Amino acid sequence: MSRIKPFFIVVINFFLFTTGSTMADQQGFLTGATPQDRRLEPLKDLEGYFPFTPSSTPSEWSQRADKLRLQLSVATGLWPLPERHALNAVIHGRIERDAYSVEKVYFESMPGFYVCGNLYRPIDPSGKHPGILCPHGHWPNGRFYKNAPEKVKSDIQQGGEQFEQSGGSPLQARCVQLAKMGCVVFHYDMIGYADSQQISLNLAHRFAKQRPEANTVENWGLFSPQAEAHAQSIMGLQTYSSIRALDFLCELPGVDAERLAVTGASGGGTQTFLLCALDSRPVACFPAVMVSTAMQGGCTCENSCYLRVETGNIEIAALFAPKPQLLSTANDWTREMSTKGFPELLAHYRMMGAPENLQLVDRTEFEHNYNSISRHAMYQWFNKHLKLGVANPVKEEDFQPLTTEQMCVWNAQHPVPSGGFDFERQLLRWWHEDAERQISALTPPAASSTDPYREVIGGAVDALLGRRIADVENIQFVETSRQERKYYHVSVGWAQNQAHGESLPIVQLVPKTPNNRVVVWLDKNGKGALFSDDEHPRPAVARLLETGTTVVGVDLLFQGEFLADGKPFERTRRVKNPREAAAYSFGYNPTLFVRRVHDVLTVLAMVQNMRPLPARIDLVGIHGAGHWAAAACAQARGVIESAAIDTAGFRFGKLLDLHHPDFVPGAAKYGDLPAMLALAAPTTLWLAGEAADPNSIVARVYQAEGANQELKQWSGAANQMEAAAIDWLTR
Repeated sequence: MSRIKPFFIVVINFFLFTTGSTMADQQGFLTGATPQDRRLEPLKDLEGYFPFTPSSTPSEWSQRADKLRLQLSVATGLWPLPERHALNAVIHGRIERDAYSVEKVYFESMPGFYVCGNLYRPIDPSGKHPGILCPHGHWPNGRFYKNAPEKVKSDIQQGGEQFEQSGGSPLQARCVQLAKMGCVVFHYDMIGYADSQQISLNLAHRFAKQRPEANTVENWGLFSPQAEAHAQSIMGLQTYSSIRALDFLCELPGVDAERLAVTGASGGGTQTFLLCALDSRPVACFPAVMVSTAMQGGCTCENSCYLRVETGNIEIAALFAPKPQLLSTANDWTREMSTKGFPELLAHYRMMGAPENLQLVDRTEFEHNYNSISRHAMYQWFNKHLKLGVANPVKEEDFQPLTTEQMCVWNAQHPVPSGGFDFERQLLRWWHEDAERQISALTPPAASSTDPYREVIGGAVDALLGRRIADVENIQFVETSRQERKYYHVSVGWAQNQAHGESLPIVQLVPKTPNNRVVVWLDKNGKGALFSDDEHPRPAVARLLETGTTVVGVDLLFQGEFLADGKPFERTRRVKNPREAAAYSFGYNPTLFVRRVHDVLTVLAMVQNMRPLPARIDLVGIHGAGHWAAAACAQARGVIESAAIDTAGFRFGKLLDLHHPDFVPGAAKYGDLPAMLALAAPTTLWLAGEAADPNSIVARVYQAEGANQELKQWSGAANQMEAAAIDWLTR
């Protein structure tokens, strides 16, 4: 028996070590069941189902629309918008045809970064003409696209095209016809297509694998963790180029800036509805064969982190309401639009008082296209809503297409600008420095109050984290077991956030004589960290209990009882898409860090509902949990009385792994973790892990809000940190 006992102890110790559980967990502090949490299901990806539920009233929609536009702006890296410097537009190479002319155009959307295209204008220069943007989409060679003769013949036989020339050059066809109808049309390149070669097509649209040379803390490249941490993407660059293309049209003599429209198909449809969601200037649009509840856009240029978290293309298109919007279907991902998506979008337009301003061209007998039938529907739509005055029905005429040479912007007099990896890094550096300049101007003492800072940085953090404490309601605590101790009892159970399908393992240590104060304790090891290995509360927790303070511990997502194998969660999940672009996972799903902050807000909301109601709620975030606590403080201002946080110097901007558990796209752009701490002001804050600098953003915002005395910064030996935090909490 003496030989068996040591072996038995070794086995038990091995089990405890490999499962990551403390002895306390083995003594009844587990809930006894696997968390029933929706977030354990497979991640959503671009091939998912994206339904839209219309709001009940215009005022309800207005609130949702404001939140969604902010999310889209942050997702595209356009919050705040980069500085609009001079376009330095060059127009040359005019070619005249019957009733219209075509010119070559290039201008700078950002310094040294060129947007290229062709400008189609009516020959008659009199009066003001509507301006129309035409992004081309993912057709081979983009603006230079030519259909194969056999394809043209087939399209004509099937009724999708009328003429050989327009069927062979359908992108040019719509520009020519619109110019004949009296519109000024700018047909411009997607990044990497036709004349836009400063960033290659392979990088912009076919990126598949992380590049070690681009994955650096300084001078990073696109798709790297640093680019994502600063909200820099091809989607953002393209969207900003579209905004500047509208600027270009508005600056042209003879263009009526009150009559602007946008139309493109496929990827050009994505550019269309996203531009129209973010920029208020277009008055009519036609995003062809793109908007649906099904596939949301497969290219890297159609995705960015946050873009479709809790939303989808139907709702993004709904942001254009009540302005006139035409949609179309084909035998592709849009084929079910007439029964899934369009009825809800029509109900939305009806709620907005303009059902006549939405129309669907439902022609699923054709493959993915912007064919003659769709073009004619567009001509009628723009004729009506841009008040062109052309006799109905509008009939497209055949024309003589331009050759690639005639369309090409660059020649000996207009040389191709530099591009490549060095240019890519230079462009991202300018974008980053521009954002830093703007944010610095909002930060006290540069700004006279914290209002601008809270609007821009606070708004960005709202978008990054997705929830505030006010968004968390009706949290239920369901007790599964209770253990009585001499001076306190242990209550184990679940915090159930039914609205979001989330359920968190909770342990509450409640003194026999409570003082109506609750401390929520966060630790990298979850709720088990409240206890020593002898199943008793750890000394710091025991000190709080002695004062009558209730202590609440929680297993955040993928902590403690969320871990079937007990192993630490070292890399986040990703969708099945093999391409190593963060947007495929985090454009549709919150990151793990964000979900854990949601969990902290859920626990705080649960504590708010305790009976008797607590007079005071404090938060502790130490031992690897300080960054979650800091973010939660930013989103729970007014609920947390005091917070003791050790950040351990954590910075989002130092992470070089897209699937690090703490990776948060965009967070480095908006001041990193210190900005979240600053947003917590005037919450009383004990702060470790940060240098005591009166010029830090945290100190400046606390000072600007007259809360100097509420900020206590501590520095000392790591092994004294926990005791010092409790000394401060029990002061």
